[in-house]
Amino acid sequence: MKPWIGVYLSEPVAARLEVAAQRPGATKSAVIEAALAHFFKPDHDVVEETSADRRLNAINRNLEQLHQELRIVSEAVALQARFLLAVTPPLAAADQPAACTLGLARFDEFAAQVTRRVDLGTSLIKETIERVNSTDGAHLETQPVRQKGSTRFTHQGPNGVGATVAGDEPQSPPVARGAAFEREPDTRADQTMADAILRPLLAPWRATGPQRSRAFSTDWLLVLRVFLPFVAAYYLSFLFRTINATIAAPLTNEFGLGADDLGLLTSIYFLTFAAAQIPIGVLVDRYGPGKIQSVVLMAAAAGAALFAVADNFWLLLLGRALIGLGASAALTAGLKAVVLWFPAEQVPLLNGLMIMLGSFGAVTATLPAEYLLASIGWRGLFELLAIASVGCALAIFVLVPKGRWSLAKGTSLGLRIIYTDPRFWRLAPLSATCIGTAWALQGLWAAQWFSDVEGLDRSELLRNLFVMAIASSAGALVLGVAAQKLRRYGIGPRPLLGLVAVPFFVAQLAVILRVPLPSSVPWMIVAAGGAATVLSYAILADFFPKELAGRATAALNVFHIGCAFLVQYLVGFVIQYWTPQQGHYPEVAYQTAFAINLAVQLGAWFWFIIRVPLSAGRGSGGGSKGSL
Repeated sequence: MKPWIGVYLSEPVAARLEVAAQRPGATKSAVIEAALAHFFKPDHDVVEETSADRRLNAINRNLEQLHQELRIVSEAVALQARFLLAVTPPLAAADQPAACTLGLARFDEFAAQVTRRVDLGTSLIKETIERVNSTDGAHLETQPVRQKGSTRFTHQGPNGVGATVAGDEPQSPPVARGAAFEREPDTRADQTMADAILRPLLAPWRATGPQRSRAFSTDWLLVLRVFLPFVAAYYLSFLFRTINATIAAPLTNEFGLGADDLGLLTSIYFLTFAAAQIPIGVLVDRYGPGKIQSVVLMAAAAGAALFAVADNFWLLLLGRALIGLGASAALTAGLKAVVLWFPAEQVPLLNGLMIMLGSFGAVTATLPAEYLLASIGWRGLFELLAIASVGCALAIFVLVPKGRWSLAKGTSLGLRIIYTDPRFWRLAPLSATCIGTAWALQGLWAAQWFSDVEGLDRSELLRNLFVMAIASSAGALVLGVAAQKLRRYGIGPRPLLGLVAVPFFVAQLAVILRVPLPSSVPWMIVAAGGAATVLSYAILADFFPKELAGRATAALNVFHIGCAFLVQYLVGFVIQYWTPQQGHYPEVAYQTAFAINLAVQLGAWFWFIIRVPLSAGRGSGGGSKGSL
């Protein structure tokens, strides 16, 4: 017989016991006995204590880690504040606007780096501590050089003169112009600086085991899913732009086109391309480059299909216009994708590779396209291009990672700042007339010149176009490297653009005057002039802060494409005034059209190089006056 015990319960507990006893097979005594048995288990106290201790220990470790990171952050902030307040010399009033513009651009890049690291979940502090702890004493040479217990820093001022501030000693004299740090000769410090520069590029190779495998797999995955699909779209854009030079003869024979019709048919590509530039830029910011590029490229596919089945001039014109619209997002979306998905230190290299690989579309539009014309005809060629455009659009839509996008604020305000800046209007005429001329001539009229004036046969004509396409690709690389090298000597892209325009003019003059040279030589220089966009966009980057760089590029690109349309159409319009002789327009027709265009370029060049003070707009970085 079980002992009987009387227990006093509080009303809430008694009510809960009453409810529990109402369950089938349960009584009040059974519930109380089960609760007491659980309470008197031998390991109950130990389990409860162990669980509480484990949680408290985890909280304590987290607090210690947080305390350590806060110490590092506070020390870094204190050192940075000391450097800025004690070392950085005050700027002259004339230098402050440029410094503010540069500071804004650097802060934007800093914010982008922080955002990417937060999204990836990686900690720079943790990475740095682990790297320092895992290396020998050589890496500790990154500490400031100490002499007699003091820390000495050297800062390069705006005029290149270093200002030196010591911690415990009197200030030393300024160092020589161009020095970044004043220190004793130390090869280990130089190695550390070089290692810091090369580490981002060599990180996958220096990693070992699973870490190296993950680095390579991530890089190659991004290349396959992002870089290559957008390169393919830009390649198709270049191919569509220049293909009419190769198919001009078959189109003229089949549809009886005149020079003005041929000029309009080819140039309508540039008209729709230019009209779509600014809307495309806004849409790419709002919906992302992958979605916009895949949708817009379908218009190119539809245009190519319509072009392939056209039986009259107006259907050809509509198909070509749709192709221009479909190709309008290729470069904008591609460069935006590179910025979004790749580290900042890899962006310049990938941009250059994208432009170079995409420009091979112009190469494909020459001899390779001629081989396809011989086998499947120009209609079959455009059917193939329509299929390729659909495939590329689907690849971008499926492969490119999805993301959340929001419309950048101040789009209309940013364009107003750009278009009211007098420096923009000093640059735009020269950039548009030169680059637009190079694109227009390479895309159509060079081939007509070779045929009508030089009297070249089909194979020689295509070889010359092939060489021009190679020159265009090489020109981008040469101008990019030259601009980077000359900056070290204080020569910016603006004087380089004015200098590059001179051989471009001379080459056109040699064509007009029929200078006794191989026909491909001046035309190669003309084609390479189309790569001067490298310099024009670099000049814009100096004019406007980073937050306006995309809109400034789109604003100038409207002029490039629009001028290419006008040159391509108006050259045909002028040539049409002469009567063809045995199916070929006379030499004087081309010379007249090219000479008129060259005169316009020379006027833009003189406008570009004159040094007249103009009031700078708000996009100049805050300055009230500027000299161009």
